[in-house]
Amino acid sequence: MERIRETPPRWIDLRPIGIIALAVALVWSTSILASTYHSIKVKPEHRTIRVTGSAKKRIVSDLIEWSATLEARAPDRTAAYKALRVQSDRAIEFLKAQGIKPTEIQPQATSFHEDIETQEELKLLPGAKEPTKIEKKIFKGYITRQVIFVRSQDVTRIEKASREITSLLEEGLSITSAPPEYFYTRLGELKVEMLAAAGKDARARADNILKNAGGAKIGKLIGADMGIINVNPANSTETSDQGNNDRSALDKDIITIVHATFELD
Repeated sequence: MERIRETPPRWIDLRPIGIIALAVALVWSTSILASTYHSIKVKPEHRTIRVTGSAKKRIVSDLIEWSATLEARAPDRTAAYKALRVQSDRAIEFLKAQGIKPTEIQPQATSFHEDIETQEELKLLPGAKEPTKIEKKIFKGYITRQVIFVRSQDVTRIEKASREITSLLEEGLSITSAPPEYFYTRLGELKVEMLAAAGKDARARADNILKNAGGAKIGKLIGADMGIINVNPANSTETSDQGNNDRSALDKDIITIVHATFELD
């Protein structure tokens, strides 16, 4: 039997369906092209680089603090105090002769302690086979002490006095000189300068990184925070998580760290 091929009714027009399909395809292809163009030509948002900058500067201390301790001993408190007073007056006289101003010399309060000597002896107790060690305390009088504290911006003069005051030992004074402590009083102002220098170093490092890597340029600074500040003796490489604040050296190095974030163009 001959197979009869079915044909759509003549009254159904397929042309509008084709037009709609073509329109959808054009819109879809246009969207793909636009998306591809955007991904190629438009830079990603919030492109940044974070770097660490540092700055170092040598400073010279402009303030010195130093102290000397006097000591006197006597059988009773009054005699001990009088002996100490003689020593204190002589020490202050010596400091003034060194050119130190009276306002820079600060005698501290006097302290008293009993002078107790502990002696040990071996004694054989009744019924014991071996001797027992027995401690015996002997009162010998009183010890009195006074600290003379000096604070000055005349660093050189005080350094000299701290070395030479022990010459009073030859006069019978019992005196001990402590190591001077050195400070830099304009550290707050210097921190601002160092922060700016460290920020400049951070930008230079970022520029160098991108120059070697290629593909971007440094834009504006969008964030910065100061890290630790180390004040070390000159030429010292010591570091601390809390930051150092050296008091032992006349010449110091201040090292500032800055963490900076830059936008990329």
